[in-house]
Amino acid sequence: MTENRRPDGIIIALDGPAGSGKSSTAKAVAERLGYRHLDSGAFYRAITYAALQAGIDADRWETLSGDELDRLDVHGVPGERGYVMMVGGRDVSAEIRTPRVNEHVSRMAAVPTVREWLMDALRESGARGGLVADGRDIGTVVFPEAELKAYLIADAEERARRRLMEQGEADLSEQHVRVEAARLQGRDELDSNRAAAPLRQAEDAVVIDTTHLTLEQQVQRIVELARERGGVDPNGEVA
Repeated sequence: MTENRRPDGIIIALDGPAGSGKSSTAKAVAERLGYRHLDSGAFYRAITYAALQAGIDADRWETLSGDELDRLDVHGVPGERGYVMMVGGRDVSAEIRTPRVNEHVSRMAAVPTVREWLMDALRESGARGGLVADGRDIGTVVFPEAELKAYLIADAEERARRRLMEQGEADLSEQHVRVEAARLQGRDELDSNRAAAPLRQAEDAVVIDTTHLTLEQQVQRIVELARERGGVDPNGEVA
């Protein structure tokens, strides 16, 4: 077993496009291992939500300063196993998952000032290890030294179906799924071609196609990989 360099365990970084299973898998893996879960996308969603609520036009986001971001009063409050997103002292965990935020979050995440503003907070969260983090550049930029990196993929229509179900949509018709798949592919293109920390697979990441996997199968695969990296002992206990 590899000796941990961090006091609370290894860092597990899950990357991949929207709807590939990153967040649900990361949360379940964290629960299985007794690690904390860090959803980096939630931080970007919270900033996006705060900017929209403040009436800041999206065309001006590129010029946002650090002081302006401070005034949005966005905080990730650490809990026992994760982080609660707060804006103005209020829990906005539900509001940051709405279609309006979904439509704008990639644009906010592409702003260099925003990414700089968040980077220190994200890295600080992983200082002691014992963390399962997910995002679009979590293994390439935020935690490039993570002991385990996995890049999750799935075909566009499966990702669209998952995203619609996650949002509580009742209409899962083929047409609706195709429209959502096209939207996700557009977001993939934007994320992959942005100047600041584009979506890409880390060279040392393990690629996992989740198209035909259940959540339990995804979780078990990551746990097995964590065991190989020294995150858990052979009996499944946290190392």
